[in-house]
Amino acid sequence: MATLELRNVNKTYGSGLPDTLKDIQLAIKDGEFLILVGPSGCGKSTLMNCIAGLETISGGAILIDDQDVSGMSPKDRDIAMVFQSYALYPTMTVRGNIEFGLKIRKMDQAAIDAEVARVAKLLQIEHLLERKPSQLSGGQQQRVAMGRALARRPKIYLFDEPLSNLDAKLRVEMRTEMKLMHQRLKTTTVYVTHDQIEAMTLGDKVAVMKDGIIQQFGTPQQIYNDPANQFVASFIGSPPMNFIPVRLAQQDGRMMAPLDSGQARCELPLGPADAALQGRQVILGIRPEQISLGGGEGNGLPAIRAEVQVTEPTGPDLLVFVTLNQTKVCCRLAPDTHCRVGDSLTLQLDPARVLLFDADSGERLHLASNTTAVKDNVAHFVGR
Repeated sequence: MATLELRNVNKTYGSGLPDTLKDIQLAIKDGEFLILVGPSGCGKSTLMNCIAGLETISGGAILIDDQDVSGMSPKDRDIAMVFQSYALYPTMTVRGNIEFGLKIRKMDQAAIDAEVARVAKLLQIEHLLERKPSQLSGGQQQRVAMGRALARRPKIYLFDEPLSNLDAKLRVEMRTEMKLMHQRLKTTTVYVTHDQIEAMTLGDKVAVMKDGIIQQFGTPQQIYNDPANQFVASFIGSPPMNFIPVRLAQQDGRMMAPLDSGQARCELPLGPADAALQGRQVILGIRPEQISLGGGEGNGLPAIRAEVQVTEPTGPDLLVFVTLNQTKVCCRLAPDTHCRVGDSLTLQLDPARVLLFDADSGERLHLASNTTAVKDNVAHFVGR
């Protein structure tokens, strides 16, 4: 196991070309599981290859256990990598694939046999050891690729989208297996994915990337609840966060966000008046699960009537789509909610959970208020 730190890492492929990686800075502790997540082309696989030593960095430093390995060859970094394609040797059996790296290291055959047996038991592939890769399913090949990496007992494991070639059901199963495996082995791991569900469920730490830049680095809960900008807010979460254009106004010393469903209007109180935001066009962000069905007693949240445009039953939830400020908005309601297209629902939004973003840059805006102030504002306006 090992610590991993990236200090101002840059990568460019030539003079005059834009940087593929720009000033990457992050650090994970011994045994932590780091997720690099982002859309295709954001630089996450390039960053993984730089950590592995398959790509040379153009600037900065990569440290493993506080030792700068930036100039070391891949074989000297004590890292094992699992590729998206699995990269199994087709002419070798499963046993041969797993033990290949151990033989290269000239380990004693008895020690090799013991290590293969340990890994096969851990991944539940003992019955596959004499088969060739062509005789295995995608999930079995993925386990073998993981087994080859596990057999080396490296300081750091690198996984480059290892589940992307599996069907949806198997992906969920293997995700759970990887989580259990990491809990048992407690080995420092870096995992690349474009799947935000994998990022949320697997990682101790998540780095969200776009255009070669880390947009935000933190725990899954921090990324989800306190996104740094609109891109992070939109990329993490399923269904994604709703983004509603609003023009802020002041009323009775409070900052208000007006909402219009076409059937009704609602003034959403956000906090004390802020002269810098008065009259400003911003983007209001709220997650689907933070919009609830109104009509209950005692919660005192602002409510608005809206017409149901589309319904999508998912099993555990009912996704209901309405229009607010001429923008499609998703509401995540209880599965037993009875509504049809054309019905009008009373919906409540919690001002304490609302986020604001700059309409041009997408950067997060922070009101000079706190949750207590927002609740006081809600009580003031709802109680009038």
